[in-house]
Amino acid sequence: MSVAGRILGAVGERERTSAARLAGFATYGQLLATGLSRARIRVLVRRGQLSPLARGVYISAELAERFRLVPAGATAMRAMAVLATLGPGSVISHQTAAELHGLDLLTRPTPRVTLTRPPGLGSRSGRRDVYVHTAGLAASHVGGRFGIPVTTVPRTVVDLARELDFAAGVVVADSALHQHLTSKRELRQVLADCRQWPGALRAARVIEFADGRSESALESIARVLFQELGLPPPELQVEIRGDDGFIGRVDFLWRQFRTIAEVDGALKYDADPTRARAQLRRDKELRTAGYEVEHFGWHEITRTGQRVGSSLLAAFARGRQRGVPGSAA
Repeated sequence: MSVAGRILGAVGERERTSAARLAGFATYGQLLATGLSRARIRVLVRRGQLSPLARGVYISAELAERFRLVPAGATAMRAMAVLATLGPGSVISHQTAAELHGLDLLTRPTPRVTLTRPPGLGSRSGRRDVYVHTAGLAASHVGGRFGIPVTTVPRTVVDLARELDFAAGVVVADSALHQHLTSKRELRQVLADCRQWPGALRAARVIEFADGRSESALESIARVLFQELGLPPPELQVEIRGDDGFIGRVDFLWRQFRTIAEVDGALKYDADPTRARAQLRRDKELRTAGYEVEHFGWHEITRTGQRVGSSLLAAFARGRQRGVPGSAA
């Protein structure tokens, strides 16, 4: 039984039998099939022991509260409610699967549940809050989260890399690699199974470009921008040392140009003046050690890319003229 099924205990044993079959969820018809009367179901709802999650789908109030306390719990409940009404064969996928796996997305996901069905099961759900993809589903591409069928992390990354633009695909792939939820070998294996599908060439580019050292969506799209601007690839997450020892770990380093780029912007410092002062001190130490230091925020990376490129090229020119008292480890 799933974790969700095990923690279902707010209603009696007989009354939770059907719900346990769906990781704590049950349709109205399934509750009736256990022997519960319509009147008894209404009593359980009125007492707060059973909560309507969607039309004709119920969850114990205790389980619902527990889901609200875990990351992606609300998404999991929406997904479960959808699967409870669609029958077997449907697997949560794409953006919804990414949310359930805890992967970063470039844009805020919508409440719509995305799922995949094998050919032959139909491409329509009859619901506005559900988007159905039709595609093959190898057994090795299907796993589980919260007791429900979900595409595995590598399949989820490949699906999104095929469907989304390059930058958005890189964000997802970097996130999965950074969290050690998959590897490039696993991504390539899944892609090989989907090599004739639409978007496969873009997905291949995403996989080869992806780097688990990127620690945020902003770092990921900054790397994409640097490539689009024709800049040489930077080193990522490099520890910098000066004459007095370790100074800090920087997001990007162009060693040949003695230039450092940090992508953070002002937002995280506005709420923490102490952190802002520490950053200023660190920048001063980096410059004393012989490096140019440039900072870029979300707006600069996403809206003023040419300015970012001009700033970095100017820093490259200055960096070539400087000596390097310190060194990068």
